[in-house]
Amino acid sequence: MTNTANLLVVDDVHAGYIKDLNILQGINFRIAPGELVVVIGPNGAGKSTLAKTIFGLLTPNQGSITFKGQNIVGLRSNQIVQRGMCYVPQIRNVFGSLSIEENLEMGAFVRSGSLANLKEQIYTMFPVLKTRRKQQAGTLSGGERQMLAMGRALMLDPDLLVLDEPSAALSPILVSNVFEQIKAVNSLGKAIILVEQNAKRALELADRGYVLENGRDRFEGTGKELLGNPKVGELYLGAAYKADD
Repeated sequence: MTNTANLLVVDDVHAGYIKDLNILQGINFRIAPGELVVVIGPNGAGKSTLAKTIFGLLTPNQGSITFKGQNIVGLRSNQIVQRGMCYVPQIRNVFGSLSIEENLEMGAFVRSGSLANLKEQIYTMFPVLKTRRKQQAGTLSGGERQMLAMGRALMLDPDLLVLDEPSAALSPILVSNVFEQIKAVNSLGKAIILVEQNAKRALELADRGYVLENGRDRFEGTGKELLGNPKVGELYLGAAYKADD
């Protein structure tokens, strides 16, 4: 199933948190360089479990995961980072006692040489971080923390960014800001896996999407196709949702 045109391929992966109890039950997933691919589904479907398994926080009990054509099953997360993948968790994604600038520097822990240019690129993308660069990260709003978490991950100049529920618990205005920033990061050529509860908004900006249910990939298609699929709309986008909303 591995395709050299794909940046990452997940093939028939079974994984979970307890031995012999798989949450993922045969997941298949792929993402090409520069794609923005969304993963949606009801609570308990396995969305965050998939993200953690891809990033090496969980080891599959069955199946394969290839990144840039190489098998990464069994690698530690720091080894996966060195290969060009970064993961931004939903919570505890910044060092609260450190300043914004120190958080960014921590993000480049495997890089050598000057970080000045990298930091300036992040500040250009997220201007609010520059104006508050000496401020403790723990004092930031939820939306600002998400920007910092993404900025810190981008300090490694990854080929693939895995975002786990970045809009969770944010106000509607902050949700819009975060989605705008995700699109801006993707426009730089970064492939993004976006695990998201805000299904409609996520699919509107996605190149492609997967709908998970009970640990399986039930639907796959472009963002537009999934938004227009009445079964997806009924089950995952709300009973009142219509494709032309």
